[in-house]
Amino acid sequence: MKIPFSPPFVDQDVISEVIDTLQSGWITTGPKVKDLENEVKKLTGVAEALCVNSWTSGAILVLKWFGISEGDEVIIPAYTYSATALAVLHCGGTPVMVDVNADLTVDVEKIRAALTENTKVIMPVDIAGLTCDYDAINELVHSADAVRNFKPHSENQKKLGRILVLSDAAHSIGAFYNNQPTGVLTDITVFSFHAVKNITTAEGGAICINLPAPFDNAEEYKTMRLWTLNGQTKDAFTKAQGGSNNWKYDIIFQGLKVNMPDICAALGLAQIRKHDTAIISERKRVAERYHAFFESKEWAQIPVMKDKKRTACYHLYALRINGITETQRDDMMASIAEDGISVNVHFIPMPMLTLFKNLGYKIEDYPVSYDNYAREISLPIYPQLTDEQIDYICESVEKAYHKIK
Repeated sequence: MKIPFSPPFVDQDVISEVIDTLQSGWITTGPKVKDLENEVKKLTGVAEALCVNSWTSGAILVLKWFGISEGDEVIIPAYTYSATALAVLHCGGTPVMVDVNADLTVDVEKIRAALTENTKVIMPVDIAGLTCDYDAINELVHSADAVRNFKPHSENQKKLGRILVLSDAAHSIGAFYNNQPTGVLTDITVFSFHAVKNITTAEGGAICINLPAPFDNAEEYKTMRLWTLNGQTKDAFTKAQGGSNNWKYDIIFQGLKVNMPDICAALGLAQIRKHDTAIISERKRVAERYHAFFESKEWAQIPVMKDKKRTACYHLYALRINGITETQRDDMMASIAEDGISVNVHFIPMPMLTLFKNLGYKIEDYPVSYDNYAREISLPIYPQLTDEQIDYICESVEKAYHKIK
């Protein structure tokens, strides 16, 4: 039996939506992107959503919009994909890494200890579809000490008057915290629509704008939209509508080129409309079947999918194996692969990667991150998995464990 790790959810509705785009004669940013933005707003309840061509470009855009530059610090977890830190580096800022909890999400007390007058942004990361403790994070940035020590140097920093909370929600579209969906939990949230995500546009993402007064979220959407188009005042779709002056445009600031095309939006548009009925419910089915098998195994640490405040969106099934080493974990994965099952690890902590080691980060400073990584195996989880395939995966994992123990 051959079981891939995370194939995209592509049914006839997805194919039809893409064909409709191709037949329309318009494949770059246009009506499909706007429709997808509206669907993101419906799903999350956020005031404004802006589609971009990747999570990374969305994060860079927001950091630049907020004025992050040399000397500014952005607090992030050490246990995440490298894009979280790379976005900060691309803006000239300094990623300040902190350790995580046993549930894989960032340790808020470690954030508190890392605050300085140079802290401009906290970027919590929702791992595997489980949200961070946003009550504690939001309380922290509004605390008297944090506000008093905040030293703004850009117009938007002065306007906010405190540390920005920018949620890396690449994994968590459709998750809930205190019965509220991701997208409205922090000042700004960035989703990923990469090929392996619950909702995919092949490559892409969405910026959810949820800023407090005196910001006008509709106006900030317009500004950030200009950021996606090189700071150009008219997009290609508007210019193509005809009229004697529609071709005229201006460049009003040094923007980026990170807009999402309609051909990509079409994929996500068909999927997001089935999010509640066909996607998240089926991912939950897979997770619950894994739970039913592994929860009785004393050697298995099952991931948190639901607690008093949080409900995950079942993006990853991050199983950890008790009492094993990193090498034994790798041996288990090799055994599982021999059975035709593709599994993965989320993530190699950034301080273990060459770029960040060369910048002075040391994995010894992040013991919980390393422990999580060394024992973690991500199992396939997606709607197309049959119960028979799930059972086969469970049996393969158990067999692999007994091989090494």
